Amino acid sequence: MRFEFFIASRITRGRKHRSRARSLVSISIFGISLSLCVMIISVAVVTGFKKEITQKVTGFASDIQLVNLDSNRSFETAPVERDQTFVPALKSLPGVRHVQAFGIKAGFIRTGEQMQGVVLKGIGPDFDGTFFQNILKEGSLLEVNDSVTSNSIVISVKMANLLNVKTGDAVTLFFIQAPPRMRRFVVSGLYESGMGDFDNMIALADIKHIQRLNGWDAGQVSGLEIFLKDYRNLEEESSKIFDVVSTEVPLGGLLKMVTIRDRYYYIFDWLGLLDMNVIIILTLMVLVAGFNMISGLLILILERTGMIGVLKSLGAPDRMIRRIFITQAGMMTLKGLFWGNLTGIGLCLLQKQFSFIPLDQASYFISSVPINLSLWHLVIINAGTMACVLLMLVLPSAVIARIRPEKSLKFS
Repeated sequence: MRFEFFIASRITRGRKHRSRARSLVSISIFGISLSLCVMIISVAVVTGFKKEITQKVTGFASDIQLVNLDSNRSFETAPVERDQTFVPALKSLPGVRHVQAFGIKAGFIRTGEQMQGVVLKGIGPDFDGTFFQNILKEGSLLEVNDSVTSNSIVISVKMANLLNVKTGDAVTLFFIQAPPRMRRFVVSGLYESGMGDFDNMIALADIKHIQRLNGWDAGQVSGLEIFLKDYRNLEEESSKIFDVVSTEVPLGGLLKMVTIRDRYYYIFDWLGLLDMNVIIILTLMVLVAGFNMISGLLILILERTGMIGVLKSLGAPDRMIRRIFITQAGMMTLKGLFWGNLTGIGLCLLQKQFSFIPLDQASYFISSVPINLSLWHLVIINAGTMACVLLMLVLPSAVIARIRPEKSLKFS
């Protein structure tokens, strides 16, 4: 055991220290605990919020879409071939989770005297319904196959309330084109995502309806949707997908690739602003923890002035004495980190399990405060806090060099 650690541990366990400066030192430890608790909760909530919103947006529109070059931001799309030669290569990429075809057609629903604009999203047998199954509130998703056309439709709870319909009811969709068309559907399920921009207009139906309305053959669709295993790798995977597709079809000639960030840039720009909030919170909390420990260290030094004089008179160098008190401050910091982790992680787990802090879904797109606990984030927060606090203690510990043995022993 090193000499500095031995002395520091004896001071920490000593009764004299506990009896005299206990309150002020406890405040320093509490400050570190509170700061770390706030940092853990802040990072968990912000990353959880970003994760939830991103999953909902990509659930509706996928991570990457391959569409006709002539397609624009309207809901009237130019067709592309469903059976592209590069699809097997896309599915074999390690970062790609799923590839599916889709169709888009704008129209409006009418039920009695009620009318509502709608964007009909056509799905085929290759549709991955995991996301919609998770947000389904009533009924079931439609079953689609190549042989029979399904007349079922899935709409949002919000849309159903506006139209005053429920599962099992029939609705009529009208499409403004030449000549105008109409289709009758039966509501098979109701979903609710909390994302007003999508809940207000997206409905699921068999893609064969869209193909017939647009005069396409069975092999033509609006485009291909590509879902990634990890959205955070969007830029890297986009480059790989571009390389795979461009070997078969020159992008910029027939197809174009559109990422979810390109389509909904305003949502992701908004989410990006949250990162700045986290940086500000972390900086302020580290400063609070650091200043608390600076005051605690100065109290420890003043409490042990006599001991410092004895060590100096015995020949102990200033740097050794400084290491003693920095080691003791490090022990106090570790104690604060322990209680901060215990409180912060505990509160996060309680919120994740019981959702006792609700949110206004109309404003925040989710019904309760989301939590995303990551071991990597916890390690960085703890290690960063410990390192920053100890670095901040180096300068105030220099006051030890100004203590003269003859005076400290005289008044000790």
